[in-house]
This record gives sequence, C-alpha cells and structure tokens, in this order.
Amino acid sequence: MKGLILAGGTGSRLHPITRGVSKQLLPVYDKPLVYYPLSVMMLAEIREVMVITTPHEQEGFIRLLGDGSQWGMTIEYEVQPSPDGLAQAFLIGEQFLDGDAATLVLGDNVFHGNGLRPLARQAVLAAEEGRSTIACYRVPNPDQFGVAEFDATGRVISIEEKPPKPKSQWAITGLYFLDSDVVEAAPAVERSARGELEITSVLNWYLERDRIGVAEFHRGFAWFDAGTFDGLLEASEFVRAMQHGGNTQIACLDEIAWRNGWISDRELEASGQAMSKNTYGLYLLGLLEESN
Repeated sequence: MKGLILAGGTGSRLHPITRGVSKQLLPVYDKPLVYYPLSVMMLAEIREVMVITTPHEQEGFIRLLGDGSQWGMTIEYEVQPSPDGLAQAFLIGEQFLDGDAATLVLGDNVFHGNGLRPLARQAVLAAEEGRSTIACYRVPNPDQFGVAEFDATGRVISIEEKPPKPKSQWAITGLYFLDSDVVEAAPAVERSARGELEITSVLNWYLERDRIGVAEFHRGFAWFDAGTFDGLLEASEFVRAMQHGGNTQIACLDEIAWRNGWISDRELEASGQAMSKNTYGLYLLGLLEESN
C-alpha cells in the first residue's frame, strides 16, 4: 500500500489568504494543515507517500517535509499541472503506485479519533486483498458533499456527488482506500459537466463491480473540511481544545513514527531538542521521560 496526498488546487475558497500560500501550508492551530492527512497515512502504517502539489508551491512542501527520512518514511513529490478533479491524483501517481493499492487523503481534511488507527489499518488490509473502502461521516448538510447510501451490513447501494435530494446523511470524506485496480478505474472516468475527473466516478466504477465498502465515522470521531474559512477555524479550535484538555498532541508526526518503531529514542530526542522552545518539542521530550 502506498499513499497519495492531494495538495494541489487553487484554494479559491480561501482567497485572498491562499493567493500567496498553499492552503495545505496554513496552520491548523500549531501545525501545518498537511501534517494532518500525513498523520493518517502514518497511523495506517503507510511509509511510502507522494504529495501532489501545484507547480509553484512544491518548493514549500519540500522545505517542510523533506524526503520523509526524519520519520522513517519516503516522501516523493509530483506536480498537478491544473486542478482537474480528485481522480486526477491516480493518473498523476500511477508510476509511483507501480501496481500497489492506494490510500488517497485530501490535503485539506483533518481527521481525529481514538479508533482511527485500527479503522485505517483494517481498510488498508482490505484494499490489499481487493476490497476498497470509503470513509463516511454523518452531516446535517449532505447536499454539499459526495453522499453514500448503504444498508445495515455496510454494503454500498449508491454514490452521488452533491445530490439535490440526498439519499442519506452520510458524506464521503476525503479519505479513500482503493485496491490496485484504481489505475484501471481512473483512466476510464469521463469528465463531468464542470470539466473535472470526479472521485465519485471512480467510486461508482467499484460500486458497479460490488467491490467497495464503507467505514463509518461514528461518535468519538471528528472530521473537518479545512478548505473553508469556518472549517479552518473550527479545526484549529478543536485541536487546541483537545491538546489543552488532554495534554496530548494531534497529528504529532514524530510521536507516531516513534510509536510505529520507525525512529529511535535518540532520533525522537533530537527532534524534541530542536524544538524545545515550543510545546511540540517539550511534548516529545516528555514522551521519552515517561517511557523511561
């Protein structure tokens, strides 16, 4: 399994802020937005990730994330020449995937929940065995999202993009676990009326073959589309409240890498010392003290 983070696009919903910087480099409280989707990859134990950016923003992501070796990972980069839809990520990443299954996380999505790791791991294993999974979250305004309808067994019945009369309240989040046939499904997608390669078309390709299931984000999970002003603020307020109330860190990449066994105590300490003037670095050093 390999991971794709789609961090391209124009960020038009956040103009004028994003006229000068990619939205995925904006802060969600104390970390760059892109840290949050990357943390989902790491919780799923995906060590090979490609970040897809706009041509003019790629340097900023490379400066921030590097090659991933500081977390025991491999991070590569590719350019999205124009924002032509979410499904375009699989066409851009085809060579990188090289026949593997793919997890796609949208770069402006924030996920949190104590059950996120087992949910992600289960979905990864299913995709590696030829069964794809979409992550869904109940919302009050499903007409603003892709919507999945499914029965009591989790069998997906229908998938629609922003339907005027939604068949359920379950929005399809920006987290997809797709088997290796995604490189066959994506090129078969025709452009929608708005000229984009829609992710729902790829998902319907799997639905027609009865090869897609759903992972439900129930109570205890949180999901934010941080690509809007309100979403960005709400995600920041949530992270601040959770971290202050629980003496923890959300999307702490160094901690996840350490708990995964990808970096050593010494490497974690070095990261903590390098940032010892802020709460992130002090938190890392505190982890080592607790483990001794």
